[in-house]
Amino acid sequence: MAAPRYALYAVPASDHPLWSLAADWLGRDPETAKEVPPSLPGWLVAARWRAITEEPRRYGFHGTLKPPFALAAGRTVAELHEAAGRFAAASAPLDPVPLAVASLSGFLALVPENAAPALSALADRCVEAFDSFRTAPTEAELVRRRQAGLSAAQEAHLQRWGYPYVFDQFRFHMTLTGRLGAGERRPLETWLADRFAAALARPPALQLALFEQPRADLPFRLITRYAAGG
Repeated sequence: MAAPRYALYAVPASDHPLWSLAADWLGRDPETAKEVPPSLPGWLVAARWRAITEEPRRYGFHGTLKPPFALAAGRTVAELHEAAGRFAAASAPLDPVPLAVASLSGFLALVPENAAPALSALADRCVEAFDSFRTAPTEAELVRRRQAGLSAAQEAHLQRWGYPYVFDQFRFHMTLTGRLGAGERRPLETWLADRFAAALARPPALQLALFEQPRADLPFRLITRYAAGG
């Protein structure tokens, strides 16, 4: 049986409308494990919605800071939780981040409207601070990552940090769909922008959260939120 995986993610507060709206779109709240019936445009059938949201639904609504990893030998979840609490306490709270629906490499996501250096710096520190907790990726995982066609910089990050899209290759995003053809992506981008407009009008102050995937066949769940600055 595969070992559980953990990740440090950025998420809106549970009482921010973006959190519940994203759960509605993806069909699952990763904190409560409640499945949420989606509100869909009339031209999108439920079976197609389920297919295009399958991957982001499995991971839960989030923005990646420290990508998923299995615990290194000798490390425990309790130690990881304690380290995450210390990390958050030593971090300044993030200012609210204006987000917008955008297309990234063929999938739809929420991305910062403007440069967000504090958010990028937090991700950089997360990658380094929790590196001792991760086990090295398997050869199969390396092969899977390389199928995307990595640049030299991304390959170097994969070998050093176990993930190619960190530091200078990092771009914060909160995934809403899998990859889509242009004919399907454009109308859905317009619909999601309208659907999320009211929630995004109040930019969220993102929080650090620890997610766990108990088994490879189960979705990630949010197990702890941490308050920045203690």
